[in-house]
Amino acid sequence: MKRAAILTLSIRLDAVSSRSVTAQATTKFRHTTVTAIVIANMIGTGVFTSLGFQLLDIRSGFVLLLLWAVGGLVALCGAMTYAELGAALPRSGGEYNFLSRIFHPVAGFVSGWVSATIGFAAPTALAAMTFSAYATHSWANEPDAWVEKAIAIGLVIILTFVHTSSRRNSGRLQSFFTVMKIAAIVLFCVLALMFVDLPQPVAFLPTAGDTALITSAAFAVALIYVSYAYSGWNAATYLSSELEDPQRNLPRILFIGTALVTLLYIALNYVFLRVAPMDAMSGQLEVGFIAAEFAFGERGGQFAGLALATLLISTVSAMTLAGPRVLQVIGEDFAPLRRLATTNADGLPYVAITTQSVLTIVFILTGSFESILVFAGFTLALNSFVTVAGIFWLRYSQPDLPRPYRTFAYPVTPIIYLLLMGWTLAFVLISRPTEAWFGVALIASGVVFYWLASRESARD
Repeated sequence: MKRAAILTLSIRLDAVSSRSVTAQATTKFRHTTVTAIVIANMIGTGVFTSLGFQLLDIRSGFVLLLLWAVGGLVALCGAMTYAELGAALPRSGGEYNFLSRIFHPVAGFVSGWVSATIGFAAPTALAAMTFSAYATHSWANEPDAWVEKAIAIGLVIILTFVHTSSRRNSGRLQSFFTVMKIAAIVLFCVLALMFVDLPQPVAFLPTAGDTALITSAAFAVALIYVSYAYSGWNAATYLSSELEDPQRNLPRILFIGTALVTLLYIALNYVFLRVAPMDAMSGQLEVGFIAAEFAFGERGGQFAGLALATLLISTVSAMTLAGPRVLQVIGEDFAPLRRLATTNADGLPYVAITTQSVLTIVFILTGSFESILVFAGFTLALNSFVTVAGIFWLRYSQPDLPRPYRTFAYPVTPIIYLLLMGWTLAFVLISRPTEAWFGVALIASGVVFYWLASRESARD
């Protein structure tokens, strides 16, 4: 009975996959729109907040910038690996689609469960909370906590309405805010370096003691913050079925988006460290706002903080757009959850979008920022780790599968990703066991829900 249910589900996955590639929706997202989604997913909460947490244990300019360079390398290696998977298995859903096809439907379901609960809802909440924190601190030194939460929730609700209206409105909003985000970051970096009265005497070349820092647990945990900041490089794979010519465009989108964000991240953190004292940013959430105050003065800092807050709109928007596609394909494959696959006349999964937004609001109302950050970072990294490892099994088990794109420098590229990310995950499990074990518990709960959902599907 179990084997029959699994076989039925596998056949259903293949059938739905082929239908998805020929397009369910009446229109497709252009590759420029999906590139904007990748960039906007990546540039968000992490880069504007995590430096403050890193400075609690690391005070070397060289090591701090190395963190962001290593994070970029890991993301690029992951993106090139995902590009092969996405071109060979072109269906929306990201890791849910990949792991279901590579290993077993339970692996895909658990991955989708993680993405639906913590993978997108939690980061969307963090981005909305950061938007609110930057915006409110631009006009009040100690804003009311509930005012901050109300502003964050309001942003989520507005973007939910936009992304459930039409594909045209959704794509235009995303592209506009992403272009504005890139331009504003470049302008901020240039002007901050020009206007700062007293640049900080930070050493960006290696010094004595840096080697010990690089091999320490503090570096590994800090890399989780950085990998969280880079999370989103895989966003295009959640929209494969809605992308024009995914086999050709997906690898290019993943590489260009990830490479551009890596350069912006290193530049932005260099500027933060150059214009603001480490002591002022250590342990603080709004490092961008603090750096802006030191560069432009109190008034200029308030204006810059408001501008940085505006940039986060595209991050919340991109996650609200991409994340629900996981819920949508889960709904296509599992009868008890088929309501999640419901789309409007323009092919937009409005039920899935609304469901993710409700989860996001729950996180905003109940979550602690740092604990959500480590919890989400660890769980997402583990999800991607298993997916990248899957490329080896897919090449072994399906050698004749058409691969329009093959991973650059295979097998070195995925091995680099797995070694660096595996090292980081191990250190987090040791040094931050509470958040790590919550992630493991979330995965276990996904197995239980798979068992319940597949049993119901087998009855239909």
